[in-house]
Amino acid sequence: MIRRQRLAAGVCALLAALTAGIAFPAGAVADETGHAAPKVELVLDVSGSMRTRDIDGGTRMAAAKQAFNEVLDATPEEVELGIRTLGANYRGDDRKEGCKDTARLYPVGPLDRTDAKTAVATLAPTGWTPIGPALLKAAADLNGGDGTRRIVLISDGEDTCQPLDPCEVAREIAAKGIGLTIDTLGLVPDAKTRDQLSCIADATGGTYTSVRHKEELTDRVGDLVDRAADPVVTPVATEGAARCAAAPALKSGLYTDREEFGQQRWYRVDVEPGQELRASVSVADDRAVHPDYGVLLRAVTVHGREIVRGEAAGTGRTDTVSTGLRYPKPDSDDDGAPAETVCLQVTNSFAAAAGVKTTPGLPLELTVDVVDGPSGHHDVASFGLGRGWWLLGALVLAGFLAGLLWGWLSRWRVAVWRTN
Repeated sequence: MIRRQRLAAGVCALLAALTAGIAFPAGAVADETGHAAPKVELVLDVSGSMRTRDIDGGTRMAAAKQAFNEVLDATPEEVELGIRTLGANYRGDDRKEGCKDTARLYPVGPLDRTDAKTAVATLAPTGWTPIGPALLKAAADLNGGDGTRRIVLISDGEDTCQPLDPCEVAREIAAKGIGLTIDTLGLVPDAKTRDQLSCIADATGGTYTSVRHKEELTDRVGDLVDRAADPVVTPVATEGAARCAAAPALKSGLYTDREEFGQQRWYRVDVEPGQELRASVSVADDRAVHPDYGVLLRAVTVHGREIVRGEAAGTGRTDTVSTGLRYPKPDSDDDGAPAETVCLQVTNSFAAAAGVKTTPGLPLELTVDVVDGPSGHHDVASFGLGRGWWLLGALVLAGFLAGLLWGWLSRWRVAVWRTN
């Protein structure tokens, strides 16, 4: 009787939960948090030059379509996404008309992946490259709301609608203080396209990436869409020093700086006993550089002894090179043990191409995170096994018991055979 009553109560509770789920869908619960949905608009150049076949044997347009389809499949549910085109409709030679050729292909809002893919499939390289007008329209598409707003511009050429300079348009958008970021990607760009797209990105605190392969395009667009779903973090401008003693003291956060070619920049971080320092740095080549370069991040003591390092190298296929390090400071039995000052050194080996200005320095982004350190037995691997020792011990014990059982059964069968 008691079991029946408990079963009936459980069924009622389940029905109540299902009813509540129907009456208050997940979207309604999310709205109660008060956070506006992040918004992203992909702005794609569909001008005639996108017919060029120089990305992995296919056209630039084909690479863009493939990237969009894969990104649409992976877009987080909470992101409202839209697509705008430039140069997709007007086929004539009238420059005035060509510079009006920007259209909203898919409105910014909750994503219907099938509809968005269908819209992308209809695109064919057509006309002009009105980047400035497209940015103005895209900013209007994203207007309103307090959530993250990001424009991702993909183009393979310069704006053809001067004097409406797209750099000036980006600066005007930034000056409005609406918190809109423009990231740019150049498809097999020449020097002029690279400079213009870099200028647009820099004006709003965005990033510029040069793309020559389909996978690079897909990965980069996907990363930028995913980034829109992350909490907004405003980088803090800082200025590293030429030596540790004069370096700025940093706490957990995101920092930006400029570093000259081949220069060293120093920063200081205090780490308490039992804490772990996690640091990463990215340096971008926002101008023409020689293809072989690298970035080194070192953590050293105030006396110059190296603790740990992270390093990475590039070959010219990407415009940003990043590396990181971790330093767990052991806990101390002395409650009054002082914090340790760790000096972070950032060095790059970029070399400017002939005739390229070396000032201002290269954009540098430094992330510092000081967290509670792991316990000794949770994060230390013994002979590469770590927690695997428990599994290894269980397997040895199981094998031992299985061997005993098999031996006993074998002896019993032999004894029975002899008896018979």
